[in-house]
Amino acid sequence: MPQSPGMAGYRIREARPADSLALTEALVEAANWDPDRTSPRVSVLADPVRRRYIAGWQRPGDAGFVAEDATGEPVAAGWYRVFSADRPGLGFVASGVPELILGVRPVWRAQGVGRSILQHLVRRAEADGHTRISLSVQRGNFAQRLYLSEGFVTVEQRADADVMVRTFL
Repeated sequence: MPQSPGMAGYRIREARPADSLALTEALVEAANWDPDRTSPRVSVLADPVRRRYIAGWQRPGDAGFVAEDATGEPVAAGWYRVFSADRPGLGFVASGVPELILGVRPVWRAQGVGRSILQHLVRRAEADGHTRISLSVQRGNFAQRLYLSEGFVTVEQRADADVMVRTFL
């Protein structure tokens, strides 16, 4: 996919194998969406399920995008991976269904960066032949409104999070 110039001073490009640090930072941002309940970076990365989202990036079948500011600094990233039933992610629905994760630095939230990356991911998943894509979002996270507006529906409610799926027509 070609690079996209952003209207708010960012551009989106495909994630590369060398982007593991940008994805790691986005994972930490996604986990710390609530400024009143943040976890230290080391705690987020110590979680074995969360580590699955970044371990060994970029495996066959992985796809993602990074948003960079005008200086080339990553400000957000979104990607998807396919997990197996015996090692699922937080939003696992079935083998073969990619699960996405999206993280945006707080200062860049509510500026369209997350929506743009999400739209890139959905188009890429569909182009890659997937019929649906899933995610997990904690209840109360403002990103849930974004996912709903982009066609995701809740398919399962867990203790403190909802699993959402977008099906491609």
